[in-house]
Amino acid sequence: MCFVKKVLCFLYQNSIWFQGVSLFAVRCYIAKVFFQSGLTKLSNWSTTLALFEDEYQVPILSAEWAAYLATSAELIFPILLVLGFLTPLAAFGLLIMTLVIEIFIYPGATEHYYWLLLTGVLLTHGAGKFSMDSVLQRYFNYKCTLATTANTADSHKGALLSGVTKKKYT
Repeated sequence: MCFVKKVLCFLYQNSIWFQGVSLFAVRCYIAKVFFQSGLTKLSNWSTTLALFEDEYQVPILSAEWAAYLATSAELIFPILLVLGFLTPLAAFGLLIMTLVIEIFIYPGATEHYYWLLLTGVLLTHGAGKFSMDSVLQRYFNYKCTLATTANTADSHKGALLSGVTKKKYT
């Protein structure tokens, strides 16, 4: 029983690291799927345009615009995902793209449900600990904390000099 308790405590205390690794794996998997598709489209542009004219037929957009947008999204968003930079934006873009594919192009394809689930996880949970988003968040939170602390200290000095005391909440 003691061993189980130690294992559970270890897992609980290190869950942020496990979550970071899991989210990194999800980001890499989704990025691989879409980036390979983008490279395939880019490798033979005339075939890509023909596919968008004949088979893909996205509503509202012309075939050429749809091809440009889809290829750009499949090449840019995966790079953002691997870096973990602007992850919610990239995940949202790929989620919308997957919805369009599922609804209008290949309805009922099982792998689309996995892609929707995984992009939804990234959209709701973020990139995790091993990402540029996390680094930037820590940097800017640190800077904001320092600025707030400095401003609070300055305002207390001014209050003390004027004879008015402010109540400090902790």
